[in-house]
Amino acid sequence: MESSLFLVESLVSEVQKELFSENYIKMQSFVSPSAYDTAWLAMIPAENLKYQSPLFESCLNWVIANQNEGGFWGHLIPTIDALPATLVCMVALKKWNRGLTNINQGLAFMESKTAEEILLKVYENQNLPRWFVLVFPAAIELAEAAALGVVFPQSLRAPIADIFFKRRQIVLEIENKLALERSESGLYHHLPLLSYLEALPMSSSTSHDFGEEEIIKRLDSDGSLFRSPSATARAFMTTYNVNCLTYLESLVQNFPDGGVPAKYPVDEELINLCMVDHIERLGLAELFHKEMDQILHRIYNSDESQNNSFGDTLPMRLFKDALTFRLLRTQGYYVNPESFCWFLNDAKVMAQMQENPKQFVSAMHSVLRATDVSFPGESEMDDARDFARIILHTATMFDHFDDHNFVVSNGLRNVMKYEMDVPWTARLDHLNHRKWIEEHNKSPLWVGKASFYRLSCLDNKNLARLAVKNYEFRQSIYKQELEEMKRWSEKWGLSEMGFGRDKTVYTYYAIASCSCHPFNSIMRVVMAKAATIVTVADDFYDMEGSVSEQRLLTTAIQRWDGEILTGHSKTIFDALDAFVNEIAANFPPHEGSKIVANLRIIWQETFGSWMVEKTWSVMGYAAQMEEYLQNASISIAVHTIALPATSSLLTLTSSNGNQNLEYQNITKLLMVIARLLNDTQSYQKEEAEGKMNFVHLHMKHNPNPNAGIEDSVAHVKEILEVAMKQIMKHAFTDDNSMPKSCRQLHLSCMKVFHMFFNTTNQFDSEISLVNDIKKAIYLPIKPVIEDHESHEMICT
Repeated sequence: MESSLFLVESLVSEVQKELFSENYIKMQSFVSPSAYDTAWLAMIPAENLKYQSPLFESCLNWVIANQNEGGFWGHLIPTIDALPATLVCMVALKKWNRGLTNINQGLAFMESKTAEEILLKVYENQNLPRWFVLVFPAAIELAEAAALGVVFPQSLRAPIADIFFKRRQIVLEIENKLALERSESGLYHHLPLLSYLEALPMSSSTSHDFGEEEIIKRLDSDGSLFRSPSATARAFMTTYNVNCLTYLESLVQNFPDGGVPAKYPVDEELINLCMVDHIERLGLAELFHKEMDQILHRIYNSDESQNNSFGDTLPMRLFKDALTFRLLRTQGYYVNPESFCWFLNDAKVMAQMQENPKQFVSAMHSVLRATDVSFPGESEMDDARDFARIILHTATMFDHFDDHNFVVSNGLRNVMKYEMDVPWTARLDHLNHRKWIEEHNKSPLWVGKASFYRLSCLDNKNLARLAVKNYEFRQSIYKQELEEMKRWSEKWGLSEMGFGRDKTVYTYYAIASCSCHPFNSIMRVVMAKAATIVTVADDFYDMEGSVSEQRLLTTAIQRWDGEILTGHSKTIFDALDAFVNEIAANFPPHEGSKIVANLRIIWQETFGSWMVEKTWSVMGYAAQMEEYLQNASISIAVHTIALPATSSLLTLTSSNGNQNLEYQNITKLLMVIARLLNDTQSYQKEEAEGKMNFVHLHMKHNPNPNAGIEDSVAHVKEILEVAMKQIMKHAFTDDNSMPKSCRQLHLSCMKVFHMFFNTTNQFDSEISLVNDIKKAIYLPIKPVIEDHESHEMICT
């Protein structure tokens, strides 16, 4: 284990150097170069040398040096972005009579079976991105004009002809349907046609024959044409505008290696946000909390989030706004839901998304994740969540997504569907991290023109390796602790009671999976032992002990004296007494005595509530709803699990022995939530056993005579939804009266109960969680395999 820890610490140091050191302060270093855009800059002639050499020699050299082994340009694995990129790179080399070997290899690739299969696959699946339909025909025309002599396989001639036809349709659609129209927010529904200037014929009979005056009028303040290096390169070669030249020179200066990105300038905020989100989802937040806090603090106090330099389309803006909200809110910052729910008040945006749901998959997924952390009274969050689910459900009915700005890998699609099906409050962090590591080993990729706008910081090899090693390091700790738990349970006879449920493994798995900090061993073990004792004792009152035995045990607990007990009662008391003393032994004597007293009170209250339930059942007493919930919130015993484990047991060691009001609020909320989660899944079983349940009580007291059990379940779930929002407000809102670690622990306990009682009563099942337990504790991470399928493009 020491060697594993050493490896984790070494990788943390490497990642800190690579992602967070001063040497990497320029965000453009995190953006992968675009062969397509670099080739366009390489085509620009140097005026002072009578147009006989390139203006940007470094770009041409980059093209020569960065051809892949298969003869194509682009990402290491060829996808359809390699087709136009390779054509344009060959054109640039041919223009300056350089790289003959590169050209020959590029021609071989374009005529190869690989290129044929790439194009046919997306064409036959009707999965042609909009940018590809615009750019690929133009790249072919450039190659023909340069007399490169590209010979496509016979099987591609009909598809290529159809792609040329589709390009014409897009141009006509823009003319006839005014696709350049902006939303009320000033953002484009689609990238304007002029942003593809380099792909447009300059001698066209259409109204899109952009002249110099029109091009100059549409330049941005920095001299670029929609921040597109390739479009700006074409604009400069058409107009020789000095502002275009200034932009291009600045671009090349900031990328001295010669390779330029698909978009510039970069949105530094978005890159930072994606990096923080990615690190968090990999399960590495505790290793980089200082760096992540600094990034979010800067973003919270910055006005740059209003800058649309990167997010110049609706999907990108929505993605960023929702991601910003989620990350800031979960770190305790005050953020208004209007910061990302603004789209609800923009009729044009709403209509665009409803008409084209597949173009907004990633944006709506980001919105859905943001609404996970909704507080009471935020009705716009509910509306945004409902709308996002409708769009995502509609989009996922199709075989592929035409996501406007993103490449959605198969793994990311699996993550999206999982997060739509399982509420965030029912997902355990540890397994969430595993799913992200395995399913989505690459970051979401923004699409430029014929090139992916990759955030290379998210594809960092050391970061990916660290995620796997850190997960497996946690597993090594969890395996040891679970074995310790099993020995403890056997030592005190809890696993050999001969009745009820031996849930030592279940309880430990749940506690460990919601607490990913590997060094919180004491906290995990305390919670798991408490949960094990609760399960055994609860079963003793439910199914094993006689009423007289149960009364005797209750009395012994109230007096905290087990001398008169025998059998199972004695086993339970002795295990509990030793457990309480074990906790107190970790503190100085004067504090330990207070802890013992407070812990005894908690357990006395819990055993008393079980006895009340048993008495009601024996007597056939029908409690009122409020009376039932008051006792049942105690008998669910979640507070006996949460309170002893809170940071330094602060809430149990106050000078007067009382808990503060704020703490009582969040704990009481947790107790009510845990009880109602249980009751919504156990009402049928408990009805058969003659036990009370809040669902049945509501149905009994419901004034509507036509209401059925489903109505009562729905009502209870409405209560749950409000209570969960309240507890999240406590957990994510700074409050000096309670440590953050304590608030987060309460939230974790809620997620455990929601996991157990989300759609069924998984806690009572002997097999439902077996696979999850294996993944959480025993099975190593699957090796990451990159293949052609994993990078299938499904974007426009």
